[in-house]
Amino acid sequence: MSNTLERASRKFWQSLKIAFWLTALLWGIHLFQVLTTIDFGTLGVYPRKQFGLKGILFSPLIHSGWPHLLSNTPPFFVLTFILFFFYRRAAVPSFASIYLLTGLTVWAFARDNAFHIGASGVVYGLVAFVFWSGIFRRNVKSIVLALVVVVYYSGMFAGIVPTEERVSWESHLFGALVGIFVAFWFKNRLDQDEKKPVWSWEHEPTPEERYFLDRDTFDKTKAERQREQEGGNDWFSTRSW
Repeated sequence: MSNTLERASRKFWQSLKIAFWLTALLWGIHLFQVLTTIDFGTLGVYPRKQFGLKGILFSPLIHSGWPHLLSNTPPFFVLTFILFFFYRRAAVPSFASIYLLTGLTVWAFARDNAFHIGASGVVYGLVAFVFWSGIFRRNVKSIVLALVVVVYYSGMFAGIVPTEERVSWESHLFGALVGIFVAFWFKNRLDQDEKKPVWSWEHEPTPEERYFLDRDTFDKTKAERQREQEGGNDWFSTRSW
């Protein structure tokens, strides 16, 4: 019991540190941008232009201002923690896939009249991943987490449709679609607590089956049964009179 609690505590703090340092990276980059007055906006995704490909790597790290960063910080931190704590085996490939595929789909399909920046696409991917993992995995843990996401982040679904011209709703939409795909792709990469337990009685040998009639009765040919019947009739004819 103590070993289980120790492992859970270690996993909790490790997941918290990962979420903290990834969030701190966003803040550090934006603070550097503010202090140096350098505009990193051109490092965002610019759809279907070769120079816009670099945004696949850099766009989630760049924000247009403090309100933009502040709106993304809480869900990014919480959902990153949920991913690394509850889906440990799938966390790294899932996060990397959501991060890169969101940028790639935005580059391929979004509007080409602006740079797309911000971590909101990754946030929508994480929301979709946690929610749809509950549907694809269908175990108690994933279903509970899906319900939690619905309760706390249901208002975000309005962001996948065009609202403001300066908001990259395409990042939200494609991030959510990528999150669904990643949840399906890694649905079988289960943690130990998600696997179905094997009960002791399942290891017991199957008891020998007993039958009312001998099994070889049904293996006899029609000719053998006919001969037995004829032999019975002969006995009856000689003994009954």
